[in-house]
This record gives sequence, C-alpha cells and structure tokens, in this order.
Amino acid sequence: MKIVIIGSGKVGFSLAEQLSKESHDIIIVDNNYEALQRAQESLDVMTLAGNGTDPLIQKTAGVDLSDLLIAVTPTDEVNLLCCILAKKLGCKHTIARVRNAENERMTRLIKEDLHLSMSINPERATAREMFRLLQTPSFITRDTFARGRVELLELKITEKSAFCGLPLSKISATLNTKLLVCSVERGQTTTIPRGSFTIEAGDKITIALAAQNIPGMLKNAGIAHSKVHNVMIVGGSRIAVFLAQMLLQTHVAVKIIEKDPERCKKLSELLPSALIINDDGSNQRVLQEEGISKMDALVSLTGLDEQNIITSMYADYLGVPKTITKLSRMEYAAMLKDRNTDTLISPKLVTANEIIRYVRAMASSGSGAMLSLHRIAGGRAEACEFTVSETTHHLNIPFRALKIRRDALVASIARAGKVIIPDGDDCLKLGDTVVIVVETGTPIINLNDIFVEEPF
Repeated sequence: MKIVIIGSGKVGFSLAEQLSKESHDIIIVDNNYEALQRAQESLDVMTLAGNGTDPLIQKTAGVDLSDLLIAVTPTDEVNLLCCILAKKLGCKHTIARVRNAENERMTRLIKEDLHLSMSINPERATAREMFRLLQTPSFITRDTFARGRVELLELKITEKSAFCGLPLSKISATLNTKLLVCSVERGQTTTIPRGSFTIEAGDKITIALAAQNIPGMLKNAGIAHSKVHNVMIVGGSRIAVFLAQMLLQTHVAVKIIEKDPERCKKLSELLPSALIINDDGSNQRVLQEEGISKMDALVSLTGLDEQNIITSMYADYLGVPKTITKLSRMEYAAMLKDRNTDTLISPKLVTANEIIRYVRAMASSGSGAMLSLHRIAGGRAEACEFTVSETTHHLNIPFRALKIRRDALVASIARAGKVIIPDGDDCLKLGDTVVIVVETGTPIINLNDIFVEEPF
C-alpha cells in the first residue's frame, strides 16, 4: 500500500520503521529537516520537507493516490486538518493522533463528518494497557483474543515454578490444564518452540489458554493470584490521569506523587478521590514516607526514562509485587532484560501497534481478515487474530497433514463459543477465529501466509 505519514517524531518514525519492513510504500512529510534526514538515513522510505496542511505539499507527496494518510504531529488540530484535506484530495483512509481530551470527545462525536477512519489517543491507549496488566499482576503482559475467550499470558519462570524442567509435551498434563507455550525468551533469543523443548529457570514464556481456565492454571502452577488494592503512581502526566480514573472506578486506592504544585492542583480537580502528594517521587525518602513498601503496585510515569527505571528498580528491591515502567526510548529495554524491572511500556509503541493493526486489517480485508494484532515476547513475536473465510486454504484438513511455516504456530481456535488449544488432529473450519503466533521478522498479512504451499 502507498502510505503517507505526516510527522516524523517518535511515533511517526516508529510507524515508518515497522511499515516499511512490511513492504509498504512510505513517504514521510515534516518541516523538521533534521528528523527527515534521520529517517532517510535509517529507513527505506521517501521524505518530503514541508507543512502537511499545505494542499500543494500533500499533492506532491501523492496523497491523492494514496491508500492511507497517518497524521501524528504534536498538534491535534494539525492532525485533524491534515486528514480532512487528504480525504478532499482523494485519499482512501485517514488516521489522526488526538491527545487532548476535549478534542478526543469532539472527534468521537463528528468522526464521520471528519471522514476519519481511525483516531487514537496515545496516553489513553497506554493507560488502558497498564490497567489491564494491573488487573492480573502475576503476568508480565496479557493479551486478549476471541472477544475475551482466549488469553495470551507472559510469565517469568523461576526455579520453584511448576513449569521449570518440563518439556512442552508434558505441561498440560502436569498442570491439568490445556494450554500451549507459544514463545520462549531465553537470553537474547526468542523461540517458537516445539514439543521436545524444555522450559528452564529464567525463561520468559507466553502461553495460550482459554480465559476460563486461568484460575485453575494459576492454582495448579502454584502462582499467586493476588488482586491490586493500592497503587502508587509517580508522575502526574496525562497517562496518570487516565490510569487513575480507570483504577478508581474499580475501587482501587490511588496515590499520585507529583513535584509540580500547579499540576497537583489540576490533578486534585480531575481526581478528587485520589490522594495527591506534592513532592519528588524520585527521592527514596519520599517514597518510604508515602508507604511504597505497603503498595500492591507502583507505576512510574515521569518524563525521564532514567528516573522511571531507578524508581521501579527501587520498588522491586523493597518487594512491591508489581511495577510498570514507562519508557520513551526502548533501547533501554534490552539493557533491562535481566534487571529488577517487571513490565516496560512504551507509549510510542502502543500507538504504533494500534495503527499497524488497522493497516494489517486493511491489507488482509477479504482474504481471512485480521481482527487484531499484539506484540509479545518483548516485541520479537506477534500474535495475530484472523477470521477463517471461504478464501482460507486447507479447510477441514488436520494440521499434521499440512506444512506450516517453522516460525509460525497456531495458538488457539475459537469455534461456536468454545476454545480449542489445537494439536495435530485439529483443523481450521469456516467461521473459526484463530490466533497465530509468528516471529516479527516475517509478518503475516493474511491467514494463508502460514502455509508452505507445494510447488506445482
């Protein structure tokens, strides 16, 4: 597809990087020459210097012949104007990043009038991701498929874990729960494992199972499943506001530490049920005085990655059961892989992944359409959800009789309200919802991409 991206900041660059790897024709428009030069030197994309709201610039970029325009500049109004203009010029689809809450509400009300295909608020999307993780603090990440019936859960394996030392072929029987290990992170490598693979201490594994079987799996595996009742948030950003609102609605006590007095006043107005502390959350004395050791979770949301990392590591050192760390620069993630950090979340990647799901769905429309996409295993693998259609190959043929790519795994099948964790005797049937796990280097655009077809 031909895609125009207006804005070459963190999100724009990340989008261009991922979409260009999927063989899309990308052009980036921005009036920041340094950012464009960085993109041109690092990525396989074209660039155009200029204002994205200028009709002449959009025509020069070929917006009128494009399949999609994505506007991710720092200004909501600019993004919306870019999308309106693009539709007038003939662009098929438009996506706008909208960060301001008032603009977001307005956009939802007049989305059709704006001719927007999609709008996304990065802060709200990030808060939603954090909220889901706080609902199940035993897991590093948690992704939901098939309308909540299928879950992919990431766990870190310790020497005391029931998974430790088990070959994959024996895990379901040992835990008395039908599940499938979809990926294993070990050191710097990620594997889509097979039945003879053995789990070791230190591994991070992603498992697929029916949502209704999670309590039984946790019990049989000896994994504590405690609920979060008290959460400390360091940093009073927009993400903090959205997250606190979600937590307070579920009767979770929220304490926010923010060092800017004016921001604290605003937080008190927006979150009357939360406890707002005007102090420096990076100070260990302050954290101790505010009872960090009694918290069920700490979420570090300041504007400095280094401060977020140190605060989360300190919370982990004190025994806080769950920590979530916001990162802008994901280069730190590899360095922190084996350190005392629990869950790392990047708003730019959350935003980019939401948009890429939409792009993949556009590309696969009509041929086993993609319903959703989640990055797992630290971004080294993807879990893609598809509908099985009339165009899907090899229907009703057992998997053991088919050739499926070595880097792909059929993780689950949802059929007539039931969840199937498949083995070689199972097959795809018309109307199924199926989750495929695949390494990120070889993306799946439609369901037929998993099959290795015999040459004629």
